[in-house]
Amino acid sequence: MGIFSNGKCISAANLFSKTAVVTGANSGIGYETAKDFVKRGAKVIMANRNVELSERAAEKLRQEVPNCNVRVVQLNLASLHSVKKCAEELLRSEPKINLLINNAGVMMCPYMTTEDGYEMQFQTNHLGHFLFTTLLLPRIKESAPARIINVSSTAHLFGKINFNDLQSEKSYNPTKAYGQSKLCNILFTSELTEVLKGTRVVAYAVHPGVVSTELGRHLRGSDQLRLLSKISKMIWTKKTPLEGAQTTLHCALDERLATQSGLYFSDCQPGMMSRRATNKGDAKKLWEVSERLIKEALD
Repeated sequence: MGIFSNGKCISAANLFSKTAVVTGANSGIGYETAKDFVKRGAKVIMANRNVELSERAAEKLRQEVPNCNVRVVQLNLASLHSVKKCAEELLRSEPKINLLINNAGVMMCPYMTTEDGYEMQFQTNHLGHFLFTTLLLPRIKESAPARIINVSSTAHLFGKINFNDLQSEKSYNPTKAYGQSKLCNILFTSELTEVLKGTRVVAYAVHPGVVSTELGRHLRGSDQLRLLSKISKMIWTKKTPLEGAQTTLHCALDERLATQSGLYFSDCQPGMMSRRATNKGDAKKLWEVSERLIKEALD
């Protein structure tokens, strides 16, 4: 048994007439989040890179929750043009977006770059979601009260923002790059909260826990994975995808959080953040750098 227990979302909120967008919703935590939302009556948009797998997941949802309202859109976070195209399509087709769950991600992959020339973990875990969120903000604010949940990780504790080498071109370590991207999720949430003041839109970052999903596919059989497994068994209770979705659901649904914003949650309660994660200057700088990188890629 790990020293951290599993939290559970206890909200009985219904989501009738609400629309939720969930990235990475075809499996794992994202799928369980989408499933909970449709059970509560929400229209759910599954935004994923692989449309074929997503359609299968959507059909599975329809079988598990008859008459549920779910649709699939293509979103490739490793392509900023794809992100822009998806956001523009949603702005045309969806009159409201009440919940945005930025859940998709990659973990500790070998060094590779996206079609935009940025390091894969930095773009997929942070920059793609940054663009997706900021493009959807006008509709989200029109739909207020609304919530934005950014799925981060306790891995942010060993993350450090290297503004002189954000793309890991000088030196690449998959673990450090992952930690940096997860730290970016929290810093983005922090600055997003400042941007959203007075709008009745709140934002949270969450650590879902150590969950058995496809996220760790790049580590299978590696010494790194064996070491992480040993450490996690000593520290954390391993979770199922359903258990891993609980903190996301708590932050998306719990009525007590409606007037709070910018917090980081783990096991459905405020979690421990590193000092780097509370650096307001870095949060503001990351926002500005992210805007510049997107402009350079899309111009």
